[in-house]
Amino acid sequence: MEITLAPREQIRGRVKMPGDKSISHRALILSALAEGTVEITGLLAAEDTRATRLCLQQLGVEFQEAGTKLLVRGRGLRGLQEPDDFLQAENSGTTARLFLGLLAGQPFFSVLTGDRSLRMRPMARVCKPLRQMGARIEGRQGGTLLPLAVRGGNLLPIRYRLPVASAQVKSALLLAGLYTCGRVELFEPGPSRDHTERMLSYLGGRLEKGAPGEIVLAAPCSLAAKKLKIPGDLSSAAFFLVAAALAPQGELLLEAVGVNPTRTGIIDVLQEMGAAVRVLNRKEVCGEPVADLWVQGGRPLTGVAINAPLIPRLVDEIPVLAVAALFAAGETVISGAGELRLKESDRLHALATELQKMGAAIKELPDGLVIQGGQKINGAVCSSHGDHRIAMALAVAALFARGETVVRGIETVDISFPGFFTLLNSLTA
Repeated sequence: MEITLAPREQIRGRVKMPGDKSISHRALILSALAEGTVEITGLLAAEDTRATRLCLQQLGVEFQEAGTKLLVRGRGLRGLQEPDDFLQAENSGTTARLFLGLLAGQPFFSVLTGDRSLRMRPMARVCKPLRQMGARIEGRQGGTLLPLAVRGGNLLPIRYRLPVASAQVKSALLLAGLYTCGRVELFEPGPSRDHTERMLSYLGGRLEKGAPGEIVLAAPCSLAAKKLKIPGDLSSAAFFLVAAALAPQGELLLEAVGVNPTRTGIIDVLQEMGAAVRVLNRKEVCGEPVADLWVQGGRPLTGVAINAPLIPRLVDEIPVLAVAALFAAGETVISGAGELRLKESDRLHALATELQKMGAAIKELPDGLVIQGGQKINGAVCSSHGDHRIAMALAVAALFARGETVVRGIETVDISFPGFFTLLNSLTA
């Protein structure tokens, strides 16, 4: 599928973002392990979260739609059942990596796979420590690529230092840690998303914070059935924040967006670039910080440096920040972002390739990009490279190009943001 986009002068409105994708995955998994029925509000209805839900159904978890809410019949830590077919994670790296941790704790056999793209994405960082805990995991290329066969159960506690800051690896080990007897001690070299820790604590998990970068889970423990409300997704909001900041006119209010400090790098960078972005009405919902985000267009932007310490706090927002950099005076240098080569696409290469088609002066580095700002870009025929975030970033660029832009492969946007193009059109009309 493709879409043709014309330039626009303003973006204006008040809107709610779809539910946070990272938190939605965790809400489904941890609700399935709770003692009783969990009511979830605001769950993201997208292809990635659908994959997590279908995998849980194969493990015996029952779901019931109740208007805008989803009821999850928790089976407790020991109530999951052996699946009679492959578990299909589709395109969701979060599903795959978190399920490896979950399956490692189960006393049965299972096989986890994904679509062609996911079967090429690395799983070694998760599998290595899970094997150290006692899980038997076998598969392609020495058990580092999907499909992976998992024989779990009888796990041992682990004291493990993560080689890189990774919320998915950390979360997989915490899920596996629920099935040990003792203390699981993890050490991160830098901050990564802490949604799993927050939700585990909210549901009654016994988590402790030790030294900086240390997370300790005391097991065994049980999880209580409590209501969960999912905030709006900041990574989805990022496309509209940038679009509104770049627009010559207008202002936008995004309501009830998650502003977890491990995710707010996009706000910090936009403010450093000179964008008029404000965080309003802060509160906490089910252990997660939430706020309204207001942004006004018409402000000149300047280029910035985005380097390794900041990358974990905005790794998914790099594509749309690269678009913002095109229109910022001076140079923007992104470094320490080599992880982007291992996403749904090689995002660094995809961004450089597609934005160059539009006339951008952008140079690809081994671990980042150098973008010369203050440019005029032209409409072009572009490809999503099968990547939802590339497709949406190109759509934002198209709003401020000269002439029409065609973005091909937009069906991939349903992975994280069904209805994105309809919403974008309504706010820029």
